Amino acid sequence: MKFKPADKIQDLQYFGEFGGVNPSISDSSTYTFLSAKTMFDTFEGNTEGCYLYSRHSSPSNLYLGEALAAMEGTETANVTASGMGAITAVIMQLCGTGDHIVTSRTIYGGTYAFMKNFLPKLNINTSFVDITKLDTVEAAITQETKVLYCEAISNPLLEVADIQGLSEIAKKHNIPLVVDNTFSPLNISPAKLGADVVIHSLTKFINGSSDCVGGVVCGTTEFCLSLKDVNDGAGMLLGSTMDSYRAASILKNMRTLHIRVKKHSENAHYLAERFEQDGLKVSYPGLSSHPGHTLMEKQVNKEYGYGGMVTIDVGSLEKANDLMELMQDRNLGYLAVSLGFYKTLFSAPGTSTSSEIPEEEQVEMGLTDGLIRFSIGLDNDIERTYSLMKQCMIELNIL
Repeated sequence: MKFKPADKIQDLQYFGEFGGVNPSISDSSTYTFLSAKTMFDTFEGNTEGCYLYSRHSSPSNLYLGEALAAMEGTETANVTASGMGAITAVIMQLCGTGDHIVTSRTIYGGTYAFMKNFLPKLNINTSFVDITKLDTVEAAITQETKVLYCEAISNPLLEVADIQGLSEIAKKHNIPLVVDNTFSPLNISPAKLGADVVIHSLTKFINGSSDCVGGVVCGTTEFCLSLKDVNDGAGMLLGSTMDSYRAASILKNMRTLHIRVKKHSENAHYLAERFEQDGLKVSYPGLSSHPGHTLMEKQVNKEYGYGGMVTIDVGSLEKANDLMELMQDRNLGYLAVSLGFYKTLFSAPGTSTSSEIPEEEQVEMGLTDGLIRFSIGLDNDIERTYSLMKQCMIELNIL
């Protein structure tokens, strides 16, 4: 039976303490025990359903984690205070001194910086490879490799990872495949394609209102419990804890995620097709011209479309900046990083979200100065948006 992630979210039903249709928010940092033995057992990890301290877990965080695990089809999930909190905890849990990571050369700048600049301090090294070439990926794996890491749809070049193919390589070498699915919630279900751990920045599409930061690790019960272990759990000891109020607000926003993702995808697909017809260099996984389109067709949950992210190359950083400033002036969106907001957000990733990547490596991977990354909004009249964007491009001699 085909996996239906939105149905899994919808089927979750919680009652608040007094019968409310929203679960009650746990406004406590610490929790009491009726017996000293129960407290001891909880510290030792031998009890379930008991709360110890909100850095470890809280009812509100567990409600949100259960919803996210249902969405991704994993046994359970741990929420964190940011996407980077999720990424760093997973890597630190799986790797130690002398270990090695194989990852995509095109990943979020913060992830790149953590792997490239921070982990070598701990004698953990990373090979950055073209994730779309499975033979290259496998050739990079060594005896010391402990993690194979990728983004389902890469930031910012929108490369599509062959999750099933990568999973087969990971299983062959007995290492976990970790997939960041931030760009494609509902669009792609990595765990159903063989991923062992699925990560999201909840800040983006899942929350959808650009009013908080958050992250999640979706995986097996064993792995998620290991992250929360009071003795050596990276999630517990690094302290990236989500606030209960934020967990409750994100859970509410998840109820509209399927509606929002469909509209983001519909609008992005429309703009991508029109601008490609106008002769612009456009990248969007829903276009037949995209190198990963055939693979995307195999992996996508088609009901939700191909995602809300589009890139357009306008030729130079000067033109990119002029266009973004003009579009912002015309109320077409915001010159801002991040994604998943109801308004369109645009930025030049080479000088913003991917600025941690050295210029020579940006050139090698095809990240040009003129590239603009668009997170397409929920515009009601996308034809009007297209006409106004096109007029901006004509005024600036881009079209």
